[in-house]
Amino acid sequence: LVGAIRAYASAISARADDQGVTIALDVPISMPRLPATVDVAAYRIVSEALTNVTRHAYARSCAVRLWVDDDLHIEVVDDGIGLPEQHATGVGLWSMRERATELGGDCVVSAGTGGGTKVRATLPLPKEGG
Repeated sequence: LVGAIRAYASAISARADDQGVTIALDVPISMPRLPATVDVAAYRIVSEALTNVTRHAYARSCAVRLWVDDDLHIEVVDDGIGLPEQHATGVGLWSMRERATELGGDCVVSAGTGGGTKVRATLPLPKEGG
């Protein structure tokens, strides 16, 4: 997962070079083995969020953070123009939420602190012995 996210962030950053978007990753050095469904959902949520940043946010920087406790947590925050007051949920935002809820998790897209947009997703992980 981490390698795939690094590769996607690098590729999308290179394509968005004319916009000057810098993508910083804060991901664990090693991750526990994730179920394939969680792995794919996490990658798709991050890649959709990054695509939205480069297409719509007019951001100069974006931070992607992953961490694991009992669940996998994803946070993508940009310093762009933020969400319009009256924004319609497009296919991308809908698909991020749908991927999370299919796994019993959640995905919330909100205004970032001080501007920009924040995507936070929590994907439950199987419990030991369960």
